[in-house]
Amino acid sequence: MATTELGRALRRWRDRVAPRSAGLPEGGRRRAAGLRREELAMLAGISVDYIVRLEQGRASSPSSQVVEALARALRLDPDERAHLFLLAGLAPPGPETVPCYLTPSVQRLLDRLVDTPVVVLDAAMTLLVANRMYAALMGDPSGQRGFARNRVWNHFLGPPGRVRHTPKERREFETSLVSELRSVAGRYPADPRLRELIDELRARSDRFDELWDSGAVGRVESSVKTIDHPDVGPLTLDCDVLRVDTNDLRILVYSAEPGSEAAEKLRLLSVLGTQSLTPHGPA
Repeated sequence: MATTELGRALRRWRDRVAPRSAGLPEGGRRRAAGLRREELAMLAGISVDYIVRLEQGRASSPSSQVVEALARALRLDPDERAHLFLLAGLAPPGPETVPCYLTPSVQRLLDRLVDTPVVVLDAAMTLLVANRMYAALMGDPSGQRGFARNRVWNHFLGPPGRVRHTPKERREFETSLVSELRSVAGRYPADPRLRELIDELRARSDRFDELWDSGAVGRVESSVKTIDHPDVGPLTLDCDVLRVDTNDLRILVYSAEPGSEAAEKLRLLSVLGTQSLTPHGPA
């Protein structure tokens, strides 16, 4: 019964989300005003087949990560999000876990910054949502799963990213990543996913383990970054880190000085999108 109710709820919530409100084009003939299944799958970062199986009641136990992604893609309010967790047979995340909820105000901000690369991370620096311009700049992260969506894991264990670092910048950046993650672990000591992430990083990266044991203190701050883009070449951009304290989120906004060469390249990327890009992990 719960699975049937889950499928019905997903279809109902999908039908009420207008494509435009989710930053998607409304082109083509539609039988309903809401999201298509493939659009929901793209926004949530899961397969269309899994959406179909959930809606038809053939998938009975989605993970908390899948439920959280669906709640964000469907723009559920806090009560609806909690109900979705219960329909999936899961307890809604409590205060001891890293928050992953995008408030309506954060979502409105993303909706307005369509021409600016923006990504939202949770406190553990796991990617929650990235807009089209971020995907065009850094590589499309929609195919990333599990820890590959985490900024710290990606830096120490993932493939090379597009951000260029001098040796000094790399040392400082790595110290800030590890320091902030240690601080987050102190705030959410009972979060099993966070503990699993830290254990894997310590086991597989000597550099991370060294920094973790060093006791360095700090956090990721706004900075200037040079991104080596495979199609438009290098761009030097301001990367501002905006923090939403109520939900412990980080919003990274990349911008260029008006009239600069980097600004022109960003305009070109807004046209190119991801159509000719080779995906890379976020840096």
